[in-house]
Amino acid sequence: MVRYLLALTLSACCAYAQPKSYSDAEVRKIHNSLLLIDTHNDVTSETVRGMDLARPGKATHTDITRLKQGNVGATFFAVYVAASYARKQQAAHRTLEMIDTVKHDIAARFPNDFVFATTADQIVAARKQGRMAALMGIEGGHAIEDSLRLLRTYYDLGIRYMTLTHSNNNSWADSSGSQPEHNGLTAFGKQVVAEMNRLGMMVDISHVADKTFWDVLAVSKAPPFASHSSCRAISDIARNMSDDMIRALAMKGGVIQINFGCEFLNQKSADSSELGRLPPAQRPKTKVRATLADVVAHIDHAVKIGGIDGVGIGSDFDGVSCVPEGLEDVSQFPNLTKALLQKGYSPADIGKIYSGNLLRVMRSVEKAAKQ
Repeated sequence: MVRYLLALTLSACCAYAQPKSYSDAEVRKIHNSLLLIDTHNDVTSETVRGMDLARPGKATHTDITRLKQGNVGATFFAVYVAASYARKQQAAHRTLEMIDTVKHDIAARFPNDFVFATTADQIVAARKQGRMAALMGIEGGHAIEDSLRLLRTYYDLGIRYMTLTHSNNNSWADSSGSQPEHNGLTAFGKQVVAEMNRLGMMVDISHVADKTFWDVLAVSKAPPFASHSSCRAISDIARNMSDDMIRALAMKGGVIQINFGCEFLNQKSADSSELGRLPPAQRPKTKVRATLADVVAHIDHAVKIGGIDGVGIGSDFDGVSCVPEGLEDVSQFPNLTKALLQKGYSPADIGKIYSGNLLRVMRSVEKAAKQ
């Protein structure tokens, strides 16, 4: 609590610091000095179908050239398992395919560019070697097929976080995208969280129902995090987090990683999509695109609510169809650095947002597992 209140006090100061002007060269120097960790990238849905990450193309937000241009130091590649695989009883099969595309099609295929990593220290070490760390997070708790044995196997294969649900409920946790069935976590769902704590796997609360979130906070012995969510106070969609949730997560030592999807960032964009709360007949016909300023607004809001230690980046690149003007792909991260500097954030503040906070959470989870 003391750490949280101190961080919140300092963040209020930092967020309203006197802005100064930076040249492009100064911005680039500062940006290149920072370790940037993106906790959710879905390009794996393309590499599993044969996409070559070394070949630049406009069809995706991500490739090796643009990752380097954006100075991305580490990426959690999504092991996304659609609900359809669970309905076909192929969830574990799909999970293994997605794990393989990260380990084989990305890390092993491009060893000069990537290092497969599973710990905070390995992320830092990869950076020192001049390579990018490739990590994995499962998206969709149905991937474990209600088996703690599968959960342990996935950990052994390198999975370091699991999003407890996707947009569908599973048999042990309610999702933000479905009508509640379990009133949050079931007894088995609480066992899943406990086993993730024991293993050292981060508990990801993006996509879960609000009640599931509060259950996780009550039972988890390690800080949870939101791998790709934004602020509900700015864009009122169920996938985003309320101020109370952001505050409580920060007090638990966790982090909200801001999502770059237009609907997550901009209310008008949300209102024109299925993620918004308007019925189809009332949705605007013209979709509004989010901007770089919207991303900064969400970061700024999350800092004001949860403190400078409670915010990070989880872009959802290649998992969303609409991305902000000025942040069109992974090469554009320097634009975000410039915007944050102009807003009054110091390089040290931005360093926390880009990686320091997430590394702290990882180390806390690793420490809790050892204990």
